[in-house]
Amino acid sequence: MTTAPHHPIAVIGAGLSGLTLARVLHVHGIEAAVFDLDASPAARTQGGMLDIHEDSGQEALRAAGLHDRFLRLVHEGGQATRVLDKDAVVHLDEADDGTGGRPEVDRGELRDLLLGSLPEGAVRWGTKVTGARPLGGGRHEVSLADGSVFTTDLLVGADGAWSRIRPLVSAARPAYTGVSFVEVDLPAADVRHPVAAEVVGGGFFFALGAGRGFLAHREPDGSLHVYVALRAPEDWLDGIDFTDPETAKKRVLEHFADWDESLRSLISEADGALVPRRIHALPVGHRWERVPGVTLLGDAAHLMSPFAGEGANLAMLDGAELAGFLAARPDDTEAALAAYEERLFPRSEASAADSARSAELLFRDDAPRGLLEMFAGHE
Repeated sequence: MTTAPHHPIAVIGAGLSGLTLARVLHVHGIEAAVFDLDASPAARTQGGMLDIHEDSGQEALRAAGLHDRFLRLVHEGGQATRVLDKDAVVHLDEADDGTGGRPEVDRGELRDLLLGSLPEGAVRWGTKVTGARPLGGGRHEVSLADGSVFTTDLLVGADGAWSRIRPLVSAARPAYTGVSFVEVDLPAADVRHPVAAEVVGGGFFFALGAGRGFLAHREPDGSLHVYVALRAPEDWLDGIDFTDPETAKKRVLEHFADWDESLRSLISEADGALVPRRIHALPVGHRWERVPGVTLLGDAAHLMSPFAGEGANLAMLDGAELAGFLAARPDDTEAALAAYEERLFPRSEASAADSARSAELLFRDDAPRGLLEMFAGHE
């Protein structure tokens, strides 16, 4: 009988949280095996820009010994912010003066930075986890889609919204927040889409009205990445044929019929596929009782809406802090996990509550007034 492979620490998911955990462990001389369902690092695009906060994401990068290299990836000018209404009237237009604590960076480049800092072979690509079961004493057996299994002393679920590891500690499942996105891209915007480029500007952009709006950012290559947001029933996206981009554009534009043409151009001039995305969240204050030998990071632990910009930052901080506690308590994993979760739960609850409040604020009937009031209150 063949003995199943054993990994002292197994991290499920090679997103920002899992990679940060593996990197900070590596800095402390502790190796972890990372498993990801993607066939390779380039199997899919990694999304748009992230603002990396001084007190969370950047702290994690310092712990990982990567902060200086991160600074080379920062998109200069990316912290500029514009807020418009549905008639394209500009209510706020702040330049990036370089002094803010939330520099913008491309998510894919940040992930590549973390991947490149790990030993060769640390990530096992093309390994889809289908489930896990406790073996006693904090050990777990993890099942893969190819029928194989492995065992581990410490199982970390960093596998996102629909985590296969979460059921070991919690029965909670993400719920639809009432907001759906359609993501579009406008490459080489200054040349190919000058109207859209001018209205968005050089950084982050909001154009908001009652129950809907556009959130966009300028990427370092000059393209625009746009999130078309709508308060809508959960099945709204099911009624649109996204295999036909032109027809899909028309269907989405129906919800912006009385919006300024410069804003409508963000949809009508989009190149390539339109990507539908329902926004889900775990309950605010999601937590679990200590379960030996297993814990969660990032979206697996505290999936929240993106409207406070906290998800990726918290995910990285989760990974860095868990690694720090494990390194500080090499002979007492349970004490390390308890200390990590004691920090995790109140922090993620506060951020999830902020995200939920921001979602209500962004799409109020008097939008963009709520967002403008929030910005004014932060001055």
